Amino acid sequence: MRLAFVVLMPVFLAACGGSGLPRGEANFPQSRDDRERQTYGSILGDEGLTLFGGRDRARATQGQGIGVNTYLWRASLDTIGFMPLTSADPFGGVIITDWYSAPDSPSERFKVTLYVLDQDLRADGIRAAVFRQTRDGAGNWADSVVDPKTGPDIENAILTRARQIRLDAQSKK
Repeated sequence: MRLAFVVLMPVFLAACGGSGLPRGEANFPQSRDDRERQTYGSILGDEGLTLFGGRDRARATQGQGIGVNTYLWRASLDTIGFMPLTSADPFGGVIITDWYSAPDSPSERFKVTLYVLDQDLRADGIRAAVFRQTRDGAGNWADSVVDPKTGPDIENAILTRARQIRLDAQSKK
């Protein structure tokens, strides 16, 4: 029994020992690559497991604070800025307005949902869904037909504004 105690005691004491770092210092990874190596390094190798280019894609978009084209996003907000916003998700690229009635036509109201679809400034990078309601004789709101040109007109206005913002940004460089 004493022999087992004498043999095992150094093992237990070694397990309780420090990591060799001075007291008060922690060994935190300094960069994302260090964290990934620390997380994935042992079983999956230094690079870890990457499916569908996930880590490479994340590195490519790192530093961008927004998931969609910045010019389209800003132009969208500028274009529909007169309408109250219900939701704006810059990572998903969706902007939803609340119902808006123009002061000169209080019996009609509109709602717009904008989808910024791409990270590039392209003509097909924005979609607008427009909803319209009119007030009936009893004062209730009822869905009404929207002119089919309204959505594309809003999209074109956004694209025009996005080009202006891009040109302004380039001229400042």
